[in-house]
Amino acid sequence: MSKLKAISLFSGAMGLDLGIEKAGIDIKLCVELNKQAASTIRNNTKIPVIDRDITTVPYTELLKVSGLKAGEVDLVVGGPPCQAFSTAGARRGLDDFRGNVIIQYLRVVSELQPKYFILENVRGILSAKLNTVPEVYKEYKGIKDLKGSVIRFLANEFKKFGYTISFALFNAANYGVPQIRERVIIFGAKGNKRIPLPQPTHSELGLNGTEKWVTLGDVINDLPEPLESEYTPLSKRMLQYMPLVKEGENWTSLEPSTAKEAMGKAYELGGGKTGFLRRLSNSKPAPTLVTSPIMPATLICHPTELRPLSVKEYARVQQFPDDWEFSGKIADIYKQIGNAVPVGLGYMAGKQIIRFDNGELKGNEDINNLIPYSRYKNTTDKDINLSIVPDGVLIFD
Repeated sequence: MSKLKAISLFSGAMGLDLGIEKAGIDIKLCVELNKQAASTIRNNTKIPVIDRDITTVPYTELLKVSGLKAGEVDLVVGGPPCQAFSTAGARRGLDDFRGNVIIQYLRVVSELQPKYFILENVRGILSAKLNTVPEVYKEYKGIKDLKGSVIRFLANEFKKFGYTISFALFNAANYGVPQIRERVIIFGAKGNKRIPLPQPTHSELGLNGTEKWVTLGDVINDLPEPLESEYTPLSKRMLQYMPLVKEGENWTSLEPSTAKEAMGKAYELGGGKTGFLRRLSNSKPAPTLVTSPIMPATLICHPTELRPLSVKEYARVQQFPDDWEFSGKIADIYKQIGNAVPVGLGYMAGKQIIRFDNGELKGNEDINNLIPYSRYKNTTDKDINLSIVPDGVLIFD
């Protein structure tokens, strides 16, 4: 049986794509604007790369460069840059250039008409607002400013193109990734049949037939001590206090007077502040890797050493192959790895597409799921009523 053929958009350093390939799907083309990430793809694969803004790439060029003809694209996969939907950002939704790249994803799917698509994004996409409605989408003015209007908009647009979607906020640790990283994955299938959500293979305690979570120590403790060129040093301020913080602890473990001194103005801020002066634990999965491991509020400090995780340790956590060659300066490399989708999530998504394509899934396998996909509630397509909007506007039949 021939492999499914995929086109990857917003490919980055290929974390998602590596998982898709590992599942048994051929990536025929990558589209990636960032020059360092595009160079990384070229360093490691023979996959053709279009390194331009997706808004300048017509579907005819996608077909030509990929070597595929109309009707031969089985899968479109990608994670449009997510800052506009990040809960940590301004949440401008589609009223922002960065948000509009999702419109480009919609365009490519509508023009190529693949059998399937996989769209990855951050948790904030489930509650993001449209905020503004261009004239071309004037039918959505009734849901403008409604919390969750972006996911309703996407669901309706994909339905117009002939797709049935399913989605969830997935904790990567539940699929063998040594990292608590939660990302939304939207599955789309041409026709009226829904792709069921993949069952977790791992859980914190190994319940209900699952394996226990993979820990940070499981994947980095066999690596040699890194060269100084393989990580960004901690600041002098961090070096002053981190010797007082033990494995798995953060600023809250310091004596109150020391904690107040160490935190400075941040001491008075609200929220958990759990990322300040944070040491990771060898016996737990890593927290979500960020684009720089030495930011004060999201420190990614090694469990026992006075340094952040090295780029090789970062890559291990995101499940890149040890021989994967990243391009750019060390800050560029951290950013590429931190922005990537863990390979294990891509593998989970790719395997589910293959099983669905082979007719192995009935569509209701996720009805009695015993392990939550995420620590958050109401984060799947079955939890969110996509048909109810204000002003009597019905966008889902």
